[in-house]
Amino acid sequence: MSDLAVITCAITGVLTDPAQHPVPVTPDELAREAKRAVDAGASVIHVHFRQQAPGKGHLPSWEPKVAGDCVDAIRAACPGIVINQTTGVVGADISGPLACIRETRPEIAACNAGSLNYLKVRADGKWAWPPMLFDNPVEKVGTFLAVMKECNTRPEFECFDTGIVRSVGMFRRAGMYAGRLQYNFVMGVESGMPAEPDLLPILTKLTEENAVWSVTAIGRENIWPLHRRAAELGGQLRTGVEDTFYLPDGKKTDSNGPLIETLARYAREAGRKVASPNDARRLLGLS
Repeated sequence: MSDLAVITCAITGVLTDPAQHPVPVTPDELAREAKRAVDAGASVIHVHFRQQAPGKGHLPSWEPKVAGDCVDAIRAACPGIVINQTTGVVGADISGPLACIRETRPEIAACNAGSLNYLKVRADGKWAWPPMLFDNPVEKVGTFLAVMKECNTRPEFECFDTGIVRSVGMFRRAGMYAGRLQYNFVMGVESGMPAEPDLLPILTKLTEENAVWSVTAIGRENIWPLHRRAAELGGQLRTGVEDTFYLPDGKKTDSNGPLIETLARYAREAGRKVASPNDARRLLGLS
């Protein structure tokens, strides 16, 4: 186990409404929130892009100029920061995410490693949203991996269930990817893996040798024991308003800063040091 903990701030997310929640949208807002996160202990910023027109900030954008402006603003506010960029999109048309990778050339980008029925049922028995297939077939994954290789971008394999975790090793054995494997266990999606700390030893056992892993914990105050266990087991850490709006005491956060401060405290309580961006590059094998 490394004595360093890399903390990623998932700074904004994909669909949450900035009129209702403290999610940054514009390049200036993203830069300010990134600085708060870095000051609290983040060494990596995971970023989504939103439409910039008035009243449209709750919708995603795949315009390369928007992506470039947002990433440039974050890098200017936080010199040396590691960018981890989203690529998730439903459907076969991935031209937008690919164009954004080529525009910003992030050091890390999400690579959703398998498909998931993305479901949630309300207490009244009705769907929270129309049932959706988050489709990530092998051909789609392969195209993302090829462009990431072209841009010298490390794929972070997003894993929503145990079968997807096991598939990542198959990608390597099939010759689709030859670099160091970086897993992100996405836990807490209603139709995916639950945010249960006891699952972590099983998931880590399924990873390939010399891999690094982290946890995305989605939920309310119930997720924090999972974060603590990840810190204790040597995983890398992630939180932010993409994943939760709630602190361990159930209070709603007003920014990313208090969420990252909590993860930094968990890392230190587990006997680990909080990594700087350059520490993160060395630990993850980016430099």
